[in-house]
Amino acid sequence: MEIKNSAVGLILWLVVSMAAGWIGSRFVPGEWYAALAKPNWNPPSSVFGPVWSILYVLMGVAAWLVWRRAGFSGAPVALGLFLVQLVLNGMWSYLFFGIRQPGFAFVDIVVLWLVILATTIAFWRVSLPAGLLLLPYLCWVGFATALNLQLWRLNL
Repeated sequence: MEIKNSAVGLILWLVVSMAAGWIGSRFVPGEWYAALAKPNWNPPSSVFGPVWSILYVLMGVAAWLVWRRAGFSGAPVALGLFLVQLVLNGMWSYLFFGIRQPGFAFVDIVVLWLVILATTIAFWRVSLPAGLLLLPYLCWVGFATALNLQLWRLNL
């Protein structure tokens, strides 16, 4: 059985995606975040874990669909962008929670959103379902970008 068409391939892409979440989870909000002034539209902390878990699964499935259809040789830009956005994703938690720099985190998340947009378009060109699977992630990071900006502004 070829790995591209097997459950092993899917599991590998899920692990790659979840690794970014695991790295980000090493930097917890803690007391510093709890003490920040927040906008009234800030979701409760209990929302973030489940939402991110779902998004990492969707990302892994999307990457697997692209890889299964085209492989690295057929979709180097799409899969390369995917890996870049995972790095930016993991960096955000370090910048925001790890070193407590909402301004640097805002720059990172703006670049992250742009790379997610480019990844979504690149995935869409290879596999329509893969592109569609990234749309919730794009929307959530758009929301998170606005929230990051507001938290930064409220706590200068």
